[in-house]
Amino acid sequence: MTPRDLAQTFLKKALEDLKGIRRLAGDPEIDDALIGFHARQCAEKALKAILTAAEVRTGRTHELSGLIDLLIEDARIDPPDWLREIDVFSPYAVTWRYTELEADVALDRAAVEMLMERTLEWAAARVEEIDSK
Repeated sequence: MTPRDLAQTFLKKALEDLKGIRRLAGDPEIDDALIGFHARQCAEKALKAILTAAEVRTGRTHELSGLIDLLIEDARIDPPDWLREIDVFSPYAVTWRYTELEADVALDRAAVEMLMERTLEWAAARVEEIDSK
């Protein structure tokens, strides 16, 4: 599989997570942790799509802040300031999936959906730019 093909696969998988967020967000019986988990997965796959297209090895890192650092340092891509907001979903990878959330922690589901849409659109545009070079 070429880096371009793998990047497109990452984007497709990120879109599947976004579709999951959209479906789950409207159901008040669904716990916020599940939405946060899919947001985290969407963000990770979107970032890995860009890095893969740029032929930057990510190794086994799953830390969103670490992936953003790779964008800057290795791919030489300057992310928009708002992209750092996705790091709020890092704990949803493990910590909040296996423990109870604090009672005062609640997600703004509409804001999560909008942020993931924006992240995925930005990532797809970066992949397209890299592919066109």
